[in-house]
Amino acid sequence: MKIIGIDPGTGITGFGVIGWHQQQSKLLDAGVIRTKAHTPQGERLQIIYEGMLEIMSEHKPDALAIEKLFFNSNITTAMTVSEARGVVLLAAQQKGLPIAEYTPLQIKMAVTGYGKAEKSQVQEMVKTILKLKSIPKPDDAADGLAVALTHAFST
Repeated sequence: MKIIGIDPGTGITGFGVIGWHQQQSKLLDAGVIRTKAHTPQGERLQIIYEGMLEIMSEHKPDALAIEKLFFNSNITTAMTVSEARGVVLLAAQQKGLPIAEYTPLQIKMAVTGYGKAEKSQVQEMVKTILKLKSIPKPDDAADGLAVALTHAFST
């Protein structure tokens, strides 16, 4: 099974694609879709949407997992990230992919076994689980892989 994990964002959307077979995971791809600051929001969303379609067409995943949003302070950031998340969900729906959503707590628990793990601990575990020499960069790509691994461990 191929799983694509998404760490949504308007400036940077992280993604990670893994293969999952017989309880074994393998890194297939990881990276980010970047949009430039001060670009109109509609253009940024189009870049994210088209980038997602391209990645999905290239890898042909069996499922998409995405981080649920949790914001307790900055409503403006929450709104723009929600819009980015929406275009990712639309792209997945159009490709006919099953969609799973995970909270940050669920991701931390799945990858580290500890719900209050620091971001660096999650990234270190991504490196360990996928048997990588270094933590994937940028951080958003590692976060996308953590989301994909969470889905793999949940299936």
